[in-house]
Amino acid sequence: QVQLVESGGGLVQAGGSLRLSCAASGGTFRTYAMGWFCQAPGKERNILAAINFSGGNTYYANSVKGRFTISRDNAKNTVYLQMNNLKPEDTAVYYCAAARFRSGLVTTTVSDYDYWGQGTQVTVSS
Repeated sequence: QVQLVESGGGLVQAGGSLRLSCAASGGTFRTYAMGWFCQAPGKERNILAAINFSGGNTYYANSVKGRFTISRDNAKNTVYLQMNNLKPEDTAVYYCAAARFRSGLVTTTVSDYDYWGQGTQVTVSS
C-alpha cells in the first residue's frame, strides 16, 4: 500500500514562501507521475502542478505559473512544491497524489490519481 505524507504547510504572510514536501513509501515512487492539488472550503479540488516519473515533464496551472515550482527526488521518494509570492487566495488544503501507468506523461485529472496524501493546510494572510 502506497502512503503519501505531506509536510511544510503553515501560516505565511502574503508575498512569502513555503516549500511543501511529500514523502512516499510502500510503492515504486520512481514510476509514478505526481501532482499537487489544492482545495479550499466549499470548492473543488484543483490541480496546481504535476510532474512525470523522471521529472522531465511538468505542468502548471495558470494561477501558479511563475510562482510555484514542482520537483522530485526519486532517490528520496519525495516530491516538492516550492511556493513563492504567496497570495491570500492560495489559502487551502494542499494534497499530493500519485498516478500509476502514465508512461512518462503528466496528468491533471483528479480521477487519474491512485494515491493521495492526507493534506497540509496553507494559510496566507494579507
